[in-house]
Formats: sequence, C-alpha cells, structure tokens
Amino acid sequence: MKVCVIQPYYSFDAKDTEACYRQQVELLDKCDDSMDLIVLPEYADVPAEQPNAESYYAMVDKYNADIMERSIAAAKRCNAIVFVNAAYHTESGWRNTTHAIDREGNIVGRYFKAHPAPSEMANGLDATYSYEYSEPYVIEIEGVRYGFMTCYDFYFYEAFAPLARQNVDVIIGCSHQRTDTHEALSIINRFLCYNTNAYLIRASVSLGEDSKICGCSCVIAPNGDELVNMKSNIGIATCEIDPHKKYYKAAGFGGKTKSHYEYIEQGRRPWLYRNGGSAMVKFDDIMPYPRLCAHRGFNTVAPENSMVAFGAAVALGAEEIEFDLWFTSDGEIVSCHDSTLDRVSNGTGTITEHTLAELEQLDFGSKFSEKFAGLGIVKFEDILKKFGGQVVMNVHVKAPWDVYPEDMMKKIVALIRQYECEKYCYFMIARDSVIKQFKSYAPDIAMCVGHLKSRPWEIVDRAIEMGCEKVQLFKPYFNEEIINKAHEHGIHCNVFWADDPEEACRYRAMGIDTILTNNYLEVYNALKNMK
Repeated sequence: MKVCVIQPYYSFDAKDTEACYRQQVELLDKCDDSMDLIVLPEYADVPAEQPNAESYYAMVDKYNADIMERSIAAAKRCNAIVFVNAAYHTESGWRNTTHAIDREGNIVGRYFKAHPAPSEMANGLDATYSYEYSEPYVIEIEGVRYGFMTCYDFYFYEAFAPLARQNVDVIIGCSHQRTDTHEALSIINRFLCYNTNAYLIRASVSLGEDSKICGCSCVIAPNGDELVNMKSNIGIATCEIDPHKKYYKAAGFGGKTKSHYEYIEQGRRPWLYRNGGSAMVKFDDIMPYPRLCAHRGFNTVAPENSMVAFGAAVALGAEEIEFDLWFTSDGEIVSCHDSTLDRVSNGTGTITEHTLAELEQLDFGSKFSEKFAGLGIVKFEDILKKFGGQVVMNVHVKAPWDVYPEDMMKKIVALIRQYECEKYCYFMIARDSVIKQFKSYAPDIAMCVGHLKSRPWEIVDRAIEMGCEKVQLFKPYFNEEIINKAHEHGIHCNVFWADDPEEACRYRAMGIDTILTNNYLEVYNALKNMK
C-alpha cells in the first residue's frame, strides 16, 4: 500500500487564508493514481489562524463544501482512499470531523475528535458527544482496520490501550499540535505506534521551512521506525507499507512472543489508574442542570447515609447524592447526619468521642428496619472508593466550630484527591470561617454556602463575597429574586429540601438548579415530565 501525507503551509495571519488554502489544493492535485491512501491535515477547511469564532465559521462556510468536493474528486481520480479533516454539521452543532472516503468517492466513515481542545470549545464547536461513554471508533476498508487520533487526542496516553484492543492496523492522524517540537512529536508518535502495534499516517501543517515546532507529517511503523518525517517541509511525502505487518517481541524475559500491548494487558491493574469506563458521569462543572440530589441517599428505602441508600440512588440515576461527615476520636472520617448516635444506631453519645473501632461495633440498620440489622457505619473513603466518578457528591462537612481541625480538613481533601474525585465533589458548609478555611486550602474543589440562622436572607451575598460556586437555600428563606441574583453572579442554587412532588415542581419552576429530596423516586417521576 502506497500512502501519502500532505503538509501545507499554515499561517497565523488570517490575511493568508486564501493563499494557504490554494497551496493545500495544489498539493492535493499533485496526488496521482500510484497512491492508495491520502491523508490531509486537521482543519483543511480553516487553513490559517482566525481571530475569532465568527471568522472561523466564515472560513467553514467558504471552504468546507469545496474541500469535501475536492477530496471526493481526488479519491476517484487517484483511485485512492482519502482521509480529510473538515467540520461536519450535526443536530447539536459543528464537530471536528475526519471523513473517510473510499476509492469510488463514497463517504464511508466519520470520526469525531475524542478530545475537543478547550480552544475549540471556546469557538463553539460541539463537544457534547465527547462526554458520553464510547469505544474507540474503528472502520474497516478493504480488509484494513483504521483507528483515529486527531491533534489533542495524541496526548491522552490512557486512550492508547483501548485503541490497541481494537486490533487496528493503521491509525489516521489529522493534526496540528502547533506548540510541540519536532523531537516531542517524534516521541509521541513513535510511542503511539509501539503501544498499539499499528502504523501511524499523520498529516499536519508547516509553520515555515525553518520552524522547529509543529509539522512532522509522518509515517511510522508498529515497531516505532519513522518511515517518513517531513519535519517542517512543505509538500507531499509517500512511502510503501504493509498494513498487516505487525511487531512482536518476547513478553518479558523468556516470555511468549506478543505485541507490546498484549504484554501490558497481562499485568494491568485497573485499580491503580484514574476513574474510567461506562459508569462515569460528567464532572460537576459540566453536568447539566437542573438536577435531583438524593439527600442522605435514597433514605426512604434504606437507612440514611448508608452504602445501600447511596447505591440505590446511583442505580436509579441520581445526578447527586448528599451525605454528612464527622470525624472520630482517633481521626477517621465517617458519614452520619447527627453528631449523636442515639437516633440512628444502638449506641449513645457523640461520634467524635468514639473511635472508629467502637463505632464499627454498633448497629446502624435496625432502627430503620430489622431487615438491615447489623449494618455498620460508613467511612468517607468507602463512599469515594465505591461511587467515585459515578455521581456528583454534595459533601456536607459538619462543622460546629469556628475553626475546623486542620489535620481533619487535610485528611478529607486528601481522600478526595486519592480517589480522583475533585471534579465530582463539592463541599457544603455553613460557617463562613470554615468555608474560607476549606476554600483557601482546596480552591479547586467547589464550595456550596449553607444556611445560617443569624443571616438567613444573606446567603447569596455571602457566596458572592467568598467567591463560592453554589448556595444551599433553606426554606422558607428564599424567593425568585434571590435565585435570580445568584444566577446573575454565576452561582447555582440548591434547595433543602422537597419531598412533596408538587413542592418540588414548584421549586423547579422557580429556577432552582438542584433539589435535595428524601423521597427520590416519587419526586423524580414528578419532575421528569417537566420541560
């Protein structure tokens, strides 16, 4: 198979857009019928830097249809498979898309960039699909299995293993990567091929013949050999490959011959790596509103603040769960609403005067129902370990002190970081002094301002003053004016609480973002039909 990569000049001056586009077209026209596969760079329809989103979409309007028509014509003229990256419009907006065109000029596949970069999202490109679970996109053409990576995708090494498991033969990389050196790009590209046992056909753009960054359109073999590396040369480059030729080695000393990724799969320890997989939900800051939060879990069917109640809520699809934290006398963090044990267990006294071992001897289930007899107290770590990444957690830090014990604060934050839940947790705290303490120590974890009896109507003002992301309104101390003021300052509004479906619907209509409820399923069923 003879493959060809096209590397045109790319300008950071929008005035050069037309000239850059014409050069790209001229290079495509040089392709001939000796070629079996042709790859163009990323954003073939936006061939130069644009100053703003308006200008970007003006270029899409001007060049998108033309480059697609020319790519289809090139596939027919050269009797070649063509991969061209150009925006594609879906019901949810424009997407960064690599189009696969067969030798007859038919579009036989479309790859949507798995990791749209922040700059692309700022331009308004659709990224909604990228937050949903999906396996790596693979298409088969003429017996060759093609996988894809586009620009920013190349940096996510954790994506290499799932791609390798798809047994791809060739990876198509339409790219820019305008800030990386030639040396860095070579390392990244060779590392990809070695880890996936696939060829990489990557087309980028040149920032000028003397540039030491960007460029590096290449063809790399599964063993990491660079068959082509254009560096900053402008033009086209070709070489012959056998897409079915793989690289195998001994899987460890004296081991059987395997590909590198098969060797790695033998020793993979999933629990050592960050959260991932189909159970993951969107981060707190991108999960859509409105939401329903299961207060103390689904506690009408199971004991409050128990793994059973949390699990029931998560299984039913709750966007959030809420729970309360206290620390024990020996410095462990546990979940319980009350400071005392009498209401929820067969124990007496306060949580903070007992050790964890003493609390683990108590029954936290029988007072709810004898069916839950023997249910133990829940550690904060248990919740993070079981539900990390599967739900947003409203973490109510119970703080009856003006200053929270520093070692306990650090332990709470450390546990959240240990289980990589920073983006899935937010703190709910009432006292301003403790809010400021946690906010100063862990500013990356969102903060929800709680109700103060002495200042019930000032909750939004307090949130603004302390730079907090959320408020948890306490009925009846709020109205639509307060909700609107919060929203005007980018602050989301929880409400505690609504167990009555009619009341919940009323709060939703007022503009409440997240409703806490003890009656999850009934309230959910009432809200799901609201627009």
